[in-house]
Amino acid sequence: MRRRDRRGDGHLCRQRRATRAGAIGVFGSTTGLSRVLGPIIGGALVDGLGWHSVFWVNVPIVAAAIVCTALFVPESRAPRVRRFDPVGQTVVILVLGGVVFAITESKGLGRTSPVILGLLAVSVLGVLGILGYESRRVDPLLELRLFRSVPFSSAILMALFALCGFSAFLFMTTQYLQNVRGMSALTAGLCLLPVGALVVVLSPFTGRLVAARGPRMPLVVAGSALALGGGMSLRLAPATPLPAVLAIYLLFGIFLSTVNPPITNTAVSGMPCSMAGVATSLASAGRQTGTTLGVAISGTIVGSALTRGGTAFISAEHGVWWMVLGLGLGIAVLGLLSTGRWALGTAALTAALFEEVDRGTDRTAPVGRR
Repeated sequence: MRRRDRRGDGHLCRQRRATRAGAIGVFGSTTGLSRVLGPIIGGALVDGLGWHSVFWVNVPIVAAAIVCTALFVPESRAPRVRRFDPVGQTVVILVLGGVVFAITESKGLGRTSPVILGLLAVSVLGVLGILGYESRRVDPLLELRLFRSVPFSSAILMALFALCGFSAFLFMTTQYLQNVRGMSALTAGLCLLPVGALVVVLSPFTGRLVAARGPRMPLVVAGSALALGGGMSLRLAPATPLPAVLAIYLLFGIFLSTVNPPITNTAVSGMPCSMAGVATSLASAGRQTGTTLGVAISGTIVGSALTRGGTAFISAEHGVWWMVLGLGLGIAVLGLLSTGRWALGTAALTAALFEEVDRGTDRTAPVGRR
């Protein structure tokens, strides 16, 4: 009778995974569209009401989100309440903040200045502290044992690469269209409409494709599109015909449409249902980190060329597009690596480990975590 129950639970979990993959596709279309709509709406606000309005517009959006959450989102609770980890949260904030500040200020202060070197040293010590501290907690902020799964570890890296590349694209595109081609903020934003259209159309299809055939093909397509978009952007010039520019932007639309659903699916691949939420949230954290780093690195690379514009900016931005090309190739390679038989085997072993933890029979965890 127990075996039958386990088979039933396994079938139910597979059904949930298939349903989740489709839902992730819809979620990907809305989140991807929001990233594209940001420059469009922001351009309209800047042209019409000034740059301060870009920040004030968040107030009604947040208020509407709070009301809709209270009215329509059902409450859900984990079987066991996890403890807060203020030490882990503080250290993570210090690490990420230190790295971003060091990147953005390295050009002004100098890469070898005491401030920059000190921040990088603190960040390295913070990472070592996280590895030591979190591995001893019963309810860690970062569940380090999840990284034994190659698909999960690859998903975190791909999420970071993906949003680093796309945020670099958004940053460089708005600068190119406004500073080099002389467009207004609204017109520059409207040039991204084809990207948004592709996201709306392709993201749900990608979710269904992931549910039916797995994440490998969409990941390879996404990485290839990002790499090709970065490579083609190297050829942009002040007089490049606008249709050719928009055609290059379509490559980034294909990328954004095909990258989110398979990354999230890969993060939870083989994981027990009890760990799906943690795995998904860490993948989301990777995206947000990539977004921040993409803007910081791009701004550092182009630096002073932003004020000169024209050919000076075109020359400086090549470094960013080479970075985007490399990130795309990294996603394609990780997509192939994380969906192979060996990688899926590591995910199965990791899932078995957490199933032992759920039953209270984990023999491999430190004493403090049993």
